[in-house]
Amino acid sequence: MSRDAAIDTVTAYFDTGTFQSELADLVSYPTESQKEGTGPELTRYLTDAMQPRLERMGFTCEIIANPDPAGGPLLIAERREGDALPTVLTYGHGDVIRAQEGMWREGLAPFELVEEGDRLYGRGTADNKGQHLINIAALEAVLKVRGALGFNIRMVLEMSEEVGSSGLAEVFRTHKDRLTADVLIASDGPRLQPEVPTVFMGSRGGVTFDLELTLREGAHHSGNWGGLLADPAMILAHALASITDARGQIQIPEWRPDSLTDAVRAALDGLPITGGDGPEVDADWGEETLTPAERAYGWNSFAVLAMTSGVPDAPVNAISASARATCQLRYVVGTDPDDILPALRRHLDAAGFGAVRIKPHDRGIFAATRLDPSHPWVTFVTDSIERTAGQPPHVLPNLAGSLPNDSFADILGLPTVWVPHSYRGCSQHAPNEHVLKPVCRDALRVMAGVFWDVGAGGTPA
Repeated sequence: MSRDAAIDTVTAYFDTGTFQSELADLVSYPTESQKEGTGPELTRYLTDAMQPRLERMGFTCEIIANPDPAGGPLLIAERREGDALPTVLTYGHGDVIRAQEGMWREGLAPFELVEEGDRLYGRGTADNKGQHLINIAALEAVLKVRGALGFNIRMVLEMSEEVGSSGLAEVFRTHKDRLTADVLIASDGPRLQPEVPTVFMGSRGGVTFDLELTLREGAHHSGNWGGLLADPAMILAHALASITDARGQIQIPEWRPDSLTDAVRAALDGLPITGGDGPEVDADWGEETLTPAERAYGWNSFAVLAMTSGVPDAPVNAISASARATCQLRYVVGTDPDDILPALRRHLDAAGFGAVRIKPHDRGIFAATRLDPSHPWVTFVTDSIERTAGQPPHVLPNLAGSLPNDSFADILGLPTVWVPHSYRGCSQHAPNEHVLKPVCRDALRVMAGVFWDVGAGGTPA
């Protein structure tokens, strides 16, 4: 009975192909929460794939109906070993984005696991089925070797993360007494570099909205009316261009955070942001005085996600009646979320774009969170990871993306430590989503070590 034995056990689980076969089973569930009519599949993932496995591990499980009719069910599970023991809360989501069938390259399909070299392809491999499978398997390895975890554990699996975690906050408020814990240790998102474990303690927030401009009914011939009718696409393009300068630096004062402190800068100093399979970073884009790491993890970024005017696939010689752009602000702690859209309204009005309407997306808002990198639980987890991996992990104050960390940090009041098991080039919201086999193998070992150390005593008070 030893830490090394638990790590060896979970390593064998990967090396014998069991991880791959079990991930293939999870990927085969078409759990597209963004697609109407998939409610039965969302439920089946919990009742057929998750609940029986957790019950075999000694968990008591309950499927919770989502109070938001637009959301899928949730599973709350608990394995309790003693009142005097620490309690860990962990989390995962079994829903995936749209399959994007027909857009994957030849030989791949979204709901079939395909192994090619060091890659495992399939929708959900990276986001998030592979990640919570790794954590469950690591718990199983500790149980097999020790006979017990040595701590209490509670688990939440939701099926609505890809639609903004609808209903999650309300479920947490309703069942708060069932979700108390000492710490959240969970996995989502990418490592900073594939070969080095990463730890992050929060996430940037996100607000998504449309900017719309409608000037008249119907389109009109561009020869007869060109130069006489205002072009909504041009006006909207100028409105968008007023939000940042030519290199993407935000021009709305309220959107420029005040939280890039010396401590945050120190935590980000020297962290690699380039390399891997992702695109080349544009050195001349974004806030000029910041490093790439500070831009991604310590600052706000504005993006235009989509734009339409007229019929792009079949253009005609006509002045369009309207134009629309879907936009997003990713923001860090230090930005007032309640003033993001009002500040935009004030900015557009002052710039002469009062006719441009702002239409918030119903489920396009995530809060920003951040835990101090010096928190004792961060130190405990990073020390454990370094012991297993033989190198210190990259430590980020917050993820560059967004996830429902505010439900854990603000509603449950927990310190939140995330250990991601993917990498930035995984195509998680695109065709050809995949995970890297070496990252999965390393993550299984790292998490078995973390869970073993939590049960060995010496956890933060």
